Amino acid sequence: MTTVKRAATKTTSKKSAGQKNAAPKKAVRRSIDAAGAGKQPTRGLTPPQKLTAKKRELAIEGVPAAKARKIAGGEPVAKKKSAKGGTAKPLAPERIAAILDALRKTYPNVVCALTHRNAFELLIATILSAQTTDVTVNKVTPELFDHFPTPQALAKARIEDIERIIKPTGFFHSKAKNIQGAGRVLVEKFGGKVPQTIDELTQIPGAARKTANVVLGSWFGIASGIVVDTHVGRLSRRLELTKNEDPVKVEQDLTKIIPQDRWVQFSHELIHHGRQVCLARKPHCVDCSVEKLCNSGDKTWTSH
Repeated sequence: MTTVKRAATKTTSKKSAGQKNAAPKKAVRRSIDAAGAGKQPTRGLTPPQKLTAKKRELAIEGVPAAKARKIAGGEPVAKKKSAKGGTAKPLAPERIAAILDALRKTYPNVVCALTHRNAFELLIATILSAQTTDVTVNKVTPELFDHFPTPQALAKARIEDIERIIKPTGFFHSKAKNIQGAGRVLVEKFGGKVPQTIDELTQIPGAARKTANVVLGSWFGIASGIVVDTHVGRLSRRLELTKNEDPVKVEQDLTKIIPQDRWVQFSHELIHHGRQVCLARKPHCVDCSVEKLCNSGDKTWTSH
């Protein structure tokens, strides 16, 4: 019995010691709270006039509050990944029809932007358009076709002369070899004429499936497929018409849901829309005719 009483006494004494130790902590906490009462947090937004031009621009464009505080405080801001599209049934026939209708009304007379007078010129211009803009290509092709107006003339041209003319398009060494090779293949295999099938066109140096679709659709009016360039690929993913990055797979996905009689114009419409409105970095969603049908996480509300 005596032993039990001693144990109980020890336990009681430990609790008392614990209570004594806790008291100072509470007192310290109260003193801290009292000292900070009525004071505003020191952390906050820097006044706009004290921000750098770049940070002020970000604030004006509407940066979320939490991110704005970090920017103003000079803290690193992690890049936020775009949210995945939230359309319940992105491939529903009625939605596809609405997208096509909106694009057709927005671009009723859109055509290929590359300047050309015949199938040969369109073929060469399309090969040159890789990794550059149509505007740049259109600046060099008049001189190119003035010097070399036919496949025969291009096949016999000095490579240095071709390079000098097409240099502004970039990658001019390989492009010069490709278009000179294209002239030779047209002469040797196709009698100097541009063939009218995918299989034959893709035998020409520098002409992949995209180039073949451009030539067949824009010159011959043959809906052999859908032209998938960087704009068509980007917009198709934003509109949730495909999840693929590979151009061939994107084309396969699109041809399953887009009526064949719309393939050619759909390509032109999407390319033009991607260049003018649905830009890669800051799309002009306020000007977009298909914005209400789009649930992309890339949306921004800037205009031209």
